[in-house]
Amino acid sequence: MSVVGDVIDKIKQKDPYEFEFHQAAEEVLLTLEPTTQKHPEFVKAKIYERIVEPDRVITFRVPWMDDKGDVQVNRGFRVQFNNAIGPYKGGLRFHPSVNLSILKFLGFEQIFKNSLTTLPMGGAKGGSDFDPKGKSDTEVMRFCQSFMRELFRHIGPDTDVPAGDIGVGAREIGYLYGYYKKLINEHTGVLTGKRLEYGGSLIRPEATGYGCVYFAAEMLSWRGLDFKGKTVAISGSGNVAQYAVEKVNRLGGKVITLCDSSSTIVDEAGIDYEKCEYVMELKNVRRGRISEYADKYSSSSCCYIGESVWDVIKNQGIKVDIALPCATQNEIDESHAEALVKNGCICVSEGANMPSTPEAIRVYQDNGIIYGPGKAANAGGVATSGLEMSQNSMRLSWPREEVDARLLQIMKSIHKACLDAAAEYGKEGDYVLGANIAGFMKVANSMLAFGIV
Repeated sequence: MSVVGDVIDKIKQKDPYEFEFHQAAEEVLLTLEPTTQKHPEFVKAKIYERIVEPDRVITFRVPWMDDKGDVQVNRGFRVQFNNAIGPYKGGLRFHPSVNLSILKFLGFEQIFKNSLTTLPMGGAKGGSDFDPKGKSDTEVMRFCQSFMRELFRHIGPDTDVPAGDIGVGAREIGYLYGYYKKLINEHTGVLTGKRLEYGGSLIRPEATGYGCVYFAAEMLSWRGLDFKGKTVAISGSGNVAQYAVEKVNRLGGKVITLCDSSSTIVDEAGIDYEKCEYVMELKNVRRGRISEYADKYSSSSCCYIGESVWDVIKNQGIKVDIALPCATQNEIDESHAEALVKNGCICVSEGANMPSTPEAIRVYQDNGIIYGPGKAANAGGVATSGLEMSQNSMRLSWPREEVDARLLQIMKSIHKACLDAAAEYGKEGDYVLGANIAGFMKVANSMLAFGIV
């Protein structure tokens, strides 16, 4: 049996029910097989076995009181996966689906994503099975304060710097940071995604969406193509999707879809600047449902209840040139990928973490679709979090243009690193293999240098 095959088997034996983690680990490890031949020192030092084991997993009780005076209890997590190249860095996710398997998958992916950014950040992830939807601001505040009462003892600007993720936006970051500051009696850059008034960075809310589009633009440019005149499908309707729409519009593309957990809207006329501003107000301020978009723009759009963007594209035969999945993991399965191929899609760039199943990825690759995996394509968010950390350390704030220019340069560097690694290992143009190997090498060499720790 191969080295990585043996590691994969051991993972499945040790943690048989962590299916999301199995998927992420297998996807990465299989592409790392060529490195075992070229770097026997990694095999001898058991780097492959060590890199799939988190440094530590922290779980804790989160009790809080709702507005009715009833006590509620949730479970909190922080998976500090690997800090070989810098402090642990990764988001917090508040969603009913959160469990250890999902957070281990996200933390594992974060190792390589953070490495690709060229910034000194390790990989981590955390969160809770708490659902902020339908909760009052006061309930969310009570929960965040209870969550931070335990988390604060495990984080710090040189130890672990969390950020936001699904269910954790500017409101939640504010409550979390406010309570951390109170507990620790320091105003220090221990959370990213903060508002500008108390240490945030310009471009951070836009960064993941912008970065996803920048990466797609680089992949297209390498083949003499661009966004101009292209029809684009985007899933989700949160920060990532919103700013992906904004950037696609600026590059001359036309976005026709958005969705949330309840429905999908299709607007064949395109979600232009005015419509995008409405979506931002709807989702960020009023916290409404995307179906309200179809009510407001009924002349050009329609709503599909209970269907994802990819369901609608498959069932309605909607033609798209570029797909930007920006919602959640495993949202595109094999049948969705086949529908994208059939309907003319030439490029997929992932704004979410692992939104395509392994079967879907094989469909992309077998049919020549330009495919940017999430650890490369959505690294813009954590890259800009790293830039926020730098600004906090220097006690200054860079102008919008400088942060955006740095983000663009980072995405270009990631694209080049992926291509160079793929070419070195005989798989030119394979962004999956390229991203995994490029991210892995920096971490593996650091682990090797530190000895057996």
